[in-house]
Amino acid sequence: MKKGKFKTRPWCPFCGQTIGKPKPPVNRKLGEFTSGSCQCGAVYTCDPTGHNVGSAMVEAMVLACNDNWDLAWELMPEDDYLTGRLENYDEQTDQVVETGYLDGRTIRGVVYFVRLHKEIAEITVRFQKKQDGVQSEENPADEALLPELEPARDPRRKRRKADKIAVRQMVGAGDIDGLVDLAFDDVKVLWYMQRLLYDPDEASLWRTSHIIGQVCGRLSTRQPGSVSDLLHRLFEACSDSAATNWGLQETIGAIVAARPDMFGAFTRHLLRYTSHPTTRNQVIWAFGTIAEKRPDLIRNTSFYQLLHLVEDPDPQLRGLMLRLLGRLRATESISAIERLVDDQSPVTYYENGAPVHTTVGVMASDAIRLTNQPKEKTSE
Repeated sequence: MKKGKFKTRPWCPFCGQTIGKPKPPVNRKLGEFTSGSCQCGAVYTCDPTGHNVGSAMVEAMVLACNDNWDLAWELMPEDDYLTGRLENYDEQTDQVVETGYLDGRTIRGVVYFVRLHKEIAEITVRFQKKQDGVQSEENPADEALLPELEPARDPRRKRRKADKIAVRQMVGAGDIDGLVDLAFDDVKVLWYMQRLLYDPDEASLWRTSHIIGQVCGRLSTRQPGSVSDLLHRLFEACSDSAATNWGLQETIGAIVAARPDMFGAFTRHLLRYTSHPTTRNQVIWAFGTIAEKRPDLIRNTSFYQLLHLVEDPDPQLRGLMLRLLGRLRATESISAIERLVDDQSPVTYYENGAPVHTTVGVMASDAIRLTNQPKEKTSE
């Protein structure tokens, strides 16, 4: 993550979010490690000495499987779960010390991470509920249409180097399969695609943003760390006053919408960019795109401060707010939505990289229809 710093807070290698300090389990046993869990679903254990990493790995696997030892031993790396680790972790100060030395002490701690793939995680949850005698319930994350696990690439294949001209041509052709394959060979593909966002042509920008989201969604099933690094670069560019903000918020929204289970925690950080008129529409679009799969991620932010924007003088912003409110099933705004049914102001927005030409009134009618749908149909 932040390289070149002497000390940093520990982070999750999958989603990039700062993690809590590993803590002892409630019912301690002799030889157990401190542990914790990330918002993205990863679990981790800490070996403060760095000499018992093997035992920490085993405990992390068992912890991820809800203490189901039989299941833990049957799982295969990459096919069933992903792993990651942080080196030079100091348990006393809860920091990663890049130099390996702090206050005269040698820092050798290791934090080991395990994140089960969606299907295996569902098995562990069902097993735990069966053990506890609890009837299974629907979970918002279970309803999301998440990408399937990418097939493992042949390790003996001849790896290709990414070329910015070739990447531009593949993006122009919409070759998502080819971009995913190339990204597994060379992660620079993500850098080259990010550069393509700086395009004065609006249609090309939105198409590139959508393609980046699709590529990252598939790549993250095997290499989530690379996608997490891209998200951090995009946020850093958003906060850089000297940088052009073309396509940044839209691309963040497209990536999070492609993997809300893994990168959903980034959603709340987009809210800060709604205060500026040059980025407000893009953030509202991103929220609407995320809300199509995970409305709970938006409701967990302070999105209520945005409700007044449905009456904004800008018809484009009104339309994007209606798109968001409909997918949130925002019954608290139904009266404001109904007042816009007869609004014939034209609106153009983008879905899946393609333009949609409509009116505010049509979008208001769509929002009312979605709001009145039975709850179980909102993810469809």
